[in-house]
Amino acid sequence: MDLKLENIKFDEKGLIPAIVQDVNTGKALMLAYMNEESIKLTLETRKTWFYSRSREKLWNKGETSGNYQMVKKLYYDCDGDTILLEVEPMGPSCHTGEESCFFNKVIDDNAGYDKDMLEKLYSRITDRRENPVDGSYTNYLFTKGVDKILKKVGEETSEVIIASKNNSKDEMTYEISDLVYHMLVLMVDRGVTISDIKKELGKRYK
Repeated sequence: MDLKLENIKFDEKGLIPAIVQDVNTGKALMLAYMNEESIKLTLETRKTWFYSRSREKLWNKGETSGNYQMVKKLYYDCDGDTILLEVEPMGPSCHTGEESCFFNKVIDDNAGYDKDMLEKLYSRITDRRENPVDGSYTNYLFTKGVDKILKKVGEETSEVIIASKNNSKDEMTYEISDLVYHMLVLMVDRGVTISDIKKELGKRYK
């Protein structure tokens, strides 16, 4: 569906709030404002463009930092007065260097659960490969090579099977976590990303 600007309700200053969300993790990254011109530029370039209320000028996110946001999806809400951008960020979205501008935690009733954990673990494994740390088990696996990694994947798969036969949820959770970790190591080693897996599963889901 094409975006028809007549469906957008700009405020008295010709602006509309835009929520930016990570297309892969669903995390809210930032809130900015757009005007008609920045919307057109965003649609044309597939990069986020906003209007700075303080500087009174257009700005392209990442133009100076290199942390561009590649637009994958764009929606507007039922009232036409808010835009939602789903992007693939090329770096931190916050000027502080944080991944998201929303890092000041007030309430967290879901302590111990992190829906971005797979992405964070993948990133940590990637960092270990690029910046080795003495004594790191992950670096040990990369040093030994793909045959060792595959052996561990096979061993952990067997452990999952045994845990399943034992009918122990706790044991299964532990062993499946081991398997997931080693699968992520294999993915990093072979150049397969979490986004690749999500896209493939998305094709099958449809």
